[in-house]
Amino acid sequence: MSTRLACVVFDAVEPRAAARFWAELLGWEVTVDRPGEVDVAAPDPDAPDVALTFLPSRRPKTAKNRIHLDLCSRSLDHQRLQVDRALALGARRLDIGQGAVPWTVLADPEGNEFCVLEPREQYVDTGAVAAIVMDTRDPSRLAEFWSAACGWPLTHRTAGYAGIRAATGQGPWLEFLLEPAAPGERSRLHLDLVAFPSDDPVVEAARLRAAGAVPVGPDAPPSGGESPAVEPVLVLADPETNEFCLLRATID
Repeated sequence: MSTRLACVVFDAVEPRAAARFWAELLGWEVTVDRPGEVDVAAPDPDAPDVALTFLPSRRPKTAKNRIHLDLCSRSLDHQRLQVDRALALGARRLDIGQGAVPWTVLADPEGNEFCVLEPREQYVDTGAVAAIVMDTRDPSRLAEFWSAACGWPLTHRTAGYAGIRAATGQGPWLEFLLEPAAPGERSRLHLDLVAFPSDDPVVEAARLRAAGAVPVGPDAPPSGGESPAVEPVLVLADPETNEFCLLRATID
């Protein structure tokens, strides 16, 4: 068995405000709201979307994140509506050297980059989040690692891009874009994995290490987050030093 991708985690100076922004923009709901953690998820509990978690951090954002979200749109009018809605909620336009492109680059109220994409066929069934995108020096190598970590097949691979997605063909893509300057400064976003209830998390941690992960530390969340509500089994880093947590599965 493999671990599964549970959520994208944001370090935030104001977690509640950041969570409200993303919940309203995506049409999702705040599902957990406590001092150490705020969670946002799609209103349908069976939806294939990956949840968002916001953890408190006193560390301000100082550089471009290695990870960002791409949001889908159904039409050019819908794209414009999404951009206008984001700006009304507190986002701002951002120039990261993208030039004349059909998508719009924005920053959320905490400065985290994200894109509102023009309509694309490959994202018609993803839900609100089209893709979780990671900058990398080696898209193919990093995609292979995360394919092993998530259990998602690698379906697209070129010199500058690789993509994986759940075998069900539902939910967002996890994409890897060539960025020669990566990895750079530690990102304020990271991914959390969770072991399936039937699997031994210690065995899963060993499997991830065999795939190329490196232990970082057993007791501290990555990227400056503080006091996570769910204690990770282990904090690891992928082959390009992107930190992530392996969480214990919870049984309701």
